[in-house]
Amino acid sequence: MANTKKPWISLVFLSAVGASGALLLSACGQGAPAASGPASSDTPSSSPMSSASSAASSAPSSASSAPSGGTAPAEKPPADNGLCKAGDVSLSLGGGDAGAGSQYRSLLIKNTSGKPCTIQGFPGVSYVGGENGAQIGPAAERDGAKGAPVKLAPGQTAAADLQFAQVRNFDPSVCKPTPVKGLRVYLPQETASKFVPLDGTGCAGTNIPGKQLGVKTVHKA
Repeated sequence: MANTKKPWISLVFLSAVGASGALLLSACGQGAPAASGPASSDTPSSSPMSSASSAASSAPSSASSAPSGGTAPAEKPPADNGLCKAGDVSLSLGGGDAGAGSQYRSLLIKNTSGKPCTIQGFPGVSYVGGENGAQIGPAAERDGAKGAPVKLAPGQTAAADLQFAQVRNFDPSVCKPTPVKGLRVYLPQETASKFVPLDGTGCAGTNIPGKQLGVKTVHKA
């Protein structure tokens, strides 16, 4: 009788062990995520590198806002200030008189352009000579006060009075008399000069006791 019960007991024991193992495996499968499964919802959908690249592509480019081309804008020419320029006028010497060791003549300034221009102040005047037009002696000294502006319509003339000293009245060793060919004249506030022919004698010395040339302000002729 004992022998007939042992096989049945063994089968019951094996069934129980198998059921326990299945329950244990089922519990383990429900408690831990699979290693190869998808990431959880807390994981960012994109990496930091891809976010940085997206931000960089959306930022405005400083290079694209720079003006195209490699050259600076062309400078505008200076505005016309209405003053008489060297190219606007012709110069000549008018008649005069003599007295007290000097000769007095007028420097005539005629507007030969097709537009009005204005002149005010003292012209710059000096003797020039030789083949290269080198200045001879000191330039003319200013005499008196600066006058009012003189507006010249086309064809009109203004004048500036000049004084020419008789340089032979100076000590020759100090004056150093030198032949001159004419006058170099700068209009007030002008950097280009004009030449007025005049044969004579000037002092090449720079320490003469007086002035060899004098000039007054421009006035209406």
